[in-house]
Amino acid sequence: MSYQALYRVFRPQIFADVVGQEHITKTLQNALIQKKFSHAYLFSGPRGTGKTSAAKLFAKAVNCEHAPVSEPCNQCSACKGITNGTISDVIEIDAASNNGVDEIRDIRDKVKFAPSSVNYKVYIIDEVHMLSIGAFNALLKTLEEPPEHCLFILATTEPHKIPLTIISRCQRFDFKRITLQAIVGRMEKIVETERYHVQEGALDIIAGAADGGMRDALSLLDQAISFSGDELTIDDALLITGAVSQQYIGKLASSLHEQNVTSALETLNELFQQGKDPAKLIEDMIFYFRDMLLYQTAPDLEGVLEKVKVDEEFKNLSQQIPAPVLYEMIDILNKSHQEMKWTNHPRVFFEVAVVKLCQGAKTDSLSANQSEVDRLMNKVHQLEQEIEKLKTAGVSISTTSNQPKEPSRSPKSTKSGYKAPVGRIHEILKGAERPELERLKGCWGELLAQLKQQNKVSHAALLNDSEPVAASSRAFVLAFKYEIHCKMVAEDNNGVRTNLEHILEGMLAGRRDIVGVPEAQWGKIREEFLQEYQQEDSEAKELKDEEDPLIAEAKKLFGAELIEIKD
Repeated sequence: MSYQALYRVFRPQIFADVVGQEHITKTLQNALIQKKFSHAYLFSGPRGTGKTSAAKLFAKAVNCEHAPVSEPCNQCSACKGITNGTISDVIEIDAASNNGVDEIRDIRDKVKFAPSSVNYKVYIIDEVHMLSIGAFNALLKTLEEPPEHCLFILATTEPHKIPLTIISRCQRFDFKRITLQAIVGRMEKIVETERYHVQEGALDIIAGAADGGMRDALSLLDQAISFSGDELTIDDALLITGAVSQQYIGKLASSLHEQNVTSALETLNELFQQGKDPAKLIEDMIFYFRDMLLYQTAPDLEGVLEKVKVDEEFKNLSQQIPAPVLYEMIDILNKSHQEMKWTNHPRVFFEVAVVKLCQGAKTDSLSANQSEVDRLMNKVHQLEQEIEKLKTAGVSISTTSNQPKEPSRSPKSTKSGYKAPVGRIHEILKGAERPELERLKGCWGELLAQLKQQNKVSHAALLNDSEPVAASSRAFVLAFKYEIHCKMVAEDNNGVRTNLEHILEGMLAGRRDIVGVPEAQWGKIREEFLQEYQQEDSEAKELKDEEDPLIAEAKKLFGAELIEIKD
């Protein structure tokens, strides 16, 4: 074929082309310059983030005729041969189709032979997690002590499936999802090089649909250019990716806020007539409200927004919808999204969710209806008049009561979407120590800094309104101001709890399990524990104070000073 796909034509040929992975490329370049590279590397991360490309670049750089260099020259015979695949000393193996013991034994037998045309023999094993247990065992010894002329680079999208004995023998590099801005910047260079005409905003839509993968973005761009012809427009990009424009999502969100069910269903039907997927549409709505919530909390951090481009319509709507209503909308849409997975008619669940949001009681407990407020105020006014009449008639009115206050039970009647694990919290409180809590609070700022370094700004945003309140040597209780944040951490959404526990394990030299609790529930749980603990302590004291009747009788007969009690 004379035509090649864009992701093949523009495969990175130097480390500078591997966008979004500067923390990895800089480390590899320094190792190449200083000649301190390892015998085995493990590249892990999502698809299309540059794992195999970085492996090939490393193979070229280490075998470049001008080595040591930080970038392959791509001009010498070694660099050209590795790029064209004509040098047999750089072997790329697909572990998905060569996952047996025999293939790995063949590598083990041939690895001892010196390279024929370059300085180092490099084995690039892609999707290494597909190897069988026997193949991993056959690879162990060779991977631990390969010949000086041999390098191994393992690439995988699922590192948790690789045995720890293999991981411990490699230098591990975790490739992260590429940011939206980095993907758009790379595509702009490609479009400029190929002299394609692209409408402003179209590349943003394609980058958003790529989900952090550069290869997916270039494949979608290739497809969109083939469809559009002379100029790639926003409408073409929306049609190819199946995405929905922010204008439609904003219109639907406004209808939901105004509780205009007719307008909401008309907008929804129009989108379905365009062939939009209900599951993808409801996911876009969830991210829209999520971005609106984060924008309300931290308007200066536009980098944490996933899908939304901040415009005047978005700003105005974010000022109108209060945060509690956003929590309720996200919760209802998320439940409908989960139910869609088990039905053949996902559209029905979306429409039911829209009707529920427009006509349900979502705002009854969050933003009281004005007529309801007026009714309650009239009732209070009537009661005040009755009290004045009683006082005029000479009846004494007492404002205090010896009876327990019933309103204290009102929190029990409030339905909560998340129930804290009381038993687990009590276990932590029994082993809680003040030094452990102080130690944990001391490293909390460093934890937030590491999250920002990992570009986990959304994870850091969840922790802004949280505080450790009790800690033992194995776990700690984290109190959240908002219940939805506590629920997200408890359910490990986007791996937030796993990531936090992993970072804390490195900082505290030991694993600490996170148990979340809303602030509204924390005070009651703590009070119940203290009452239970005091009761057990008093019972133990009473048992200790009870004296054996035989000892008491002996003291009467012989005197307490002559009695020695031994257990």
